Amino acid sequence: MIYDRPASAPEGPLNVYHLGHSLVGPYMPGMLQQLAEQGGSEGHSFNSQLGWGTPLRAHWEPDVVINGFEESNGPPAFRDAKEAMASGDYDAVVLTEAVEIKDMIKYFAPHEYLRNWAVAAWEGNPETRVYLYETWHPLDDPEGWLTRLDRDLSLYWEGEILKRTLAYEEVDKPIYVIPAGQVMAAFVRKVEAAGGVGPIRDRNDLFHDNIHFSEYGGYLVALTHYAVLYGRSPVGLPHQLQLADGSPAADPGPEAARLMQETVWEVVTSYPPSGVPQN
Repeated sequence: MIYDRPASAPEGPLNVYHLGHSLVGPYMPGMLQQLAEQGGSEGHSFNSQLGWGTPLRAHWEPDVVINGFEESNGPPAFRDAKEAMASGDYDAVVLTEAVEIKDMIKYFAPHEYLRNWAVAAWEGNPETRVYLYETWHPLDDPEGWLTRLDRDLSLYWEGEILKRTLAYEEVDKPIYVIPAGQVMAAFVRKVEAAGGVGPIRDRNDLFHDNIHFSEYGGYLVALTHYAVLYGRSPVGLPHQLQLADGSPAADPGPEAARLMQETVWEVVTSYPPSGVPQN
């Protein structure tokens, strides 16, 4: 099976490319950079191309408008996605699909465009690792936020996107998964069962609206990226980070940060598609 063997941990800092939408930015990649540097990988760098609710198809097709392009992309992070793939400069390429995931699957063929981007990355650099970043749906989803997270990973992200992408002949390497939605669910269950931990009382504190993460949620997602991309436990990493403008990010405090870090490691080490060695 393609995920029977974990990925080898990188020997040094990574240059990462993030392709997606507002559930990537604007400050999560910068938080990841700080975590990597504090975790012993000084020199971690990144570029990105983002939009508002942007499907992989819109990033690929030149005649499809990327909503919010000007607002989402600026120096120094922005680099044109196809130019970036062709450059071969990146150790890791992190791709994500827009949500509602059911609509993306119905109308925008995410498995085809995941293939296109993965192949483009490997043509630029055969050693590049490609990742699919699993996200989440609005907190007020009528089917239930946790219900959707429990169901959608295997049904949609894996079954309708990843499995179909891996079936293409030209996709002959693993596409690993960054299971951020699963980490969110696991952490929320722990926090809400405890009646709150530190400044985080419940799921609402991870978001600044009904879908976009708050600085606390961004920290949790950055920890998940760190654990998967570097294959290392995030336990013990700092929890006082900065935003892109240099101002301090909201600090979850030692107790909540420790629970976040432990939860991330529990999830990724019990999920083989993460590429992380399993417990």
